[in-house]
Amino acid sequence: MNLHVYISEHEHFTDFNATSALFWEQHDLVYGDWTSGENSDGCYEHFAELDISQSVQQNGSIYIHVYFTKSGFHPDPRQKALYRRLATVHMSRMINKYKRRRFQKTKNLLTGETEADPEMIKRAEDYGPVEVISHWHPNITINIVDDHTPWVKGSVPPPLDQYVKFDAVSGDYYPIIYFNDYWNLQKDYYPINESLASLPLRVSFCPLSLWRWQLYAAQSTKSPWNFLGDELYEQSDEEQDSVKVALLETNPYLLALTIIVSIIHSVFEFLAFKNDIQFWNSRQSLEGLSVRSVFFGVFQSFVVLLYILDNETNFVVQVSVFIGVLIDLWKITKVMDVRLDREHRVAGILPRPTFKDKSTYIESSTKVYDDMAFRYLSWILFPLLGCYAVYSLLYLEHKGWYSWVLSMLYGFLLTFGFITMTPQLFINYKLKSVAHLPWRMLTYKALNTFIDDLFAFVIKMPVMYRIGCLRDDVVFFIYLYQRWIYRVDPTRVNEFGMSGEDPTTAAPVAEAPTAAGALTPATTTTAAAAREEAPASLSANPTQGTTSVSEPPEAPPKPADDKKKD
Repeated sequence: MNLHVYISEHEHFTDFNATSALFWEQHDLVYGDWTSGENSDGCYEHFAELDISQSVQQNGSIYIHVYFTKSGFHPDPRQKALYRRLATVHMSRMINKYKRRRFQKTKNLLTGETEADPEMIKRAEDYGPVEVISHWHPNITINIVDDHTPWVKGSVPPPLDQYVKFDAVSGDYYPIIYFNDYWNLQKDYYPINESLASLPLRVSFCPLSLWRWQLYAAQSTKSPWNFLGDELYEQSDEEQDSVKVALLETNPYLLALTIIVSIIHSVFEFLAFKNDIQFWNSRQSLEGLSVRSVFFGVFQSFVVLLYILDNETNFVVQVSVFIGVLIDLWKITKVMDVRLDREHRVAGILPRPTFKDKSTYIESSTKVYDDMAFRYLSWILFPLLGCYAVYSLLYLEHKGWYSWVLSMLYGFLLTFGFITMTPQLFINYKLKSVAHLPWRMLTYKALNTFIDDLFAFVIKMPVMYRIGCLRDDVVFFIYLYQRWIYRVDPTRVNEFGMSGEDPTTAAPVAEAPTAAGALTPATTTTAAAAREEAPASLSANPTQGTTSVSEPPEAPPKPADDKKKD
């Protein structure tokens, strides 16, 4: 068969006579040949520079048209003697890619100056904060699937059905052509503009097995239910780059270890989530737990949620953080008595929520230690927050005052977030106990932190993220040290409000020797109670086989001294 590759600015190609449109022509190819070519792998390639018009420079489209014909035939239908419909198969595709470029106009809130490119600022003023720009990648691969499966129209499973074309008359299907750009990384695309007079293009032809084609097709196909918008798919493409880079550049053994560790990380994350909910759901006593830390955790999660919404983060990340905020809000109902005051409404419409400390928290010494810890903490926390706010205002750029507040709080929580864990350490120190902590949840989270440490050093991570991992490690080791120095005490109340001693246990009563037939005070009392409760006794008559009721014999009269003793 022969291969004809044409480049055109039109989606439907008809200009077969234009020599400038013919990019590559390869003759005498054999279907299913895996041994020919320069590298004896059945692959061929062609490289050339494409001269582009002003239309392409200004966000115009450019298409590649691929035709396979049996030897001796031509793809032009107007050449009646050389064209045959059943001997020609073609596929077309746009080879430039449109991507959104976002411009966030930031400035120093005090001076009004910015370090952004003046040209970018001008384009943002002309085209808005989101601009769609045509991008180019110099490589594309044409695969022809080496497969002899007897496909029947209507029985091809998705997503393969969109690539298999059947002849309307004979019912046979044409050879399957697949444009493979799976290994084209997003970072290698560059914008097409007026400064580019030509574009480099390398087109490769290779046979492809059915199994590998199924993998590529499954990874490259987007869902037809595009209810989340194209922006989610753009983010998904960028996130897949990290997976592709890992497959291309990472040592196979390290890659296998990373996959195993990632699965373990997911399992531990689920177990930590489950045990955290179980701990707070079954908690009866708040002794030893810092309630203020729970409220501070809600504030921290809420700041993170507002920050990622302001910075247009991935939709999946937004959903996960939102669920975390809901769980933190649910914890408030477990550490405090929450009521709705319907008499005093907010704006006269909504019931006003009221919060009251639980009795187990007020009656214990935990509240005193919790207040003391946060009072000491405020001496360090507020000066650091003020210094970081001034630094952020003087040296960093922001979109506005709202973004400055969010970014300042978010950066402060990432840098000094370990401070929020110190009240619980202080309460443990004062109570000389760690029995009230959810150790299962802490253990799973600690294991996940150690796994994050591995990722932080193997994979390129922000410095803030590495600081956060180190912070969690230090705090957990302090927890372990406290668990080691505060030994088990059976009299100490545990997290379920119970101790190892049984408070109902009484000292045994010593038995005194008595004469035969004499009654001890205990037996006397029992006998008297029996006489009062049971005036009649049941006795069995062995001779008649019936049960009769007989009155108990009257007790002899007691002397006066015995009556006084009684």
